[in-house]
Amino acid sequence: MKYPTDLEILKFIHDEYFDEFCRYDLHENIRSSKIYISIDCRKVAENFDTNGDIIFGRLYYDIGNRYSYETSDKSKVSLFALKVGGDMHCIHFPYLSSVVSDLRHQNNKTRFTLIASFAAVTISLASLIVAVLDKL
Repeated sequence: MKYPTDLEILKFIHDEYFDEFCRYDLHENIRSSKIYISIDCRKVAENFDTNGDIIFGRLYYDIGNRYSYETSDKSKVSLFALKVGGDMHCIHFPYLSSVVSDLRHQNNKTRFTLIASFAAVTISLASLIVAVLDKL
């Protein structure tokens, strides 16, 4: 079983729940908070052919902790909250958008570096082969 990356999980949640986030502007009574959206961890897990508790654990114990911070007035902002008002398993959607964007940027930067390194090695090997063949 291949476990999904943070980017894959968060991007799926973002894409799957974007319309739900926007619906609040039309119907404010659909959830407790505008910025926190209740997600279904089983639905996310099904997309990755894994267990819902694995996704919940990743969000609650790992990703949520890594992407939480304290504001200047000492209030805590969490990417993933167990409960917001009457809603369970909530994701801070605007912050999620920012995190997904940052993870994509990091991923693209890493991919570019890897491709550039591979190209440099290929050019070096080609130069070495040409130099050896030139001496023969």
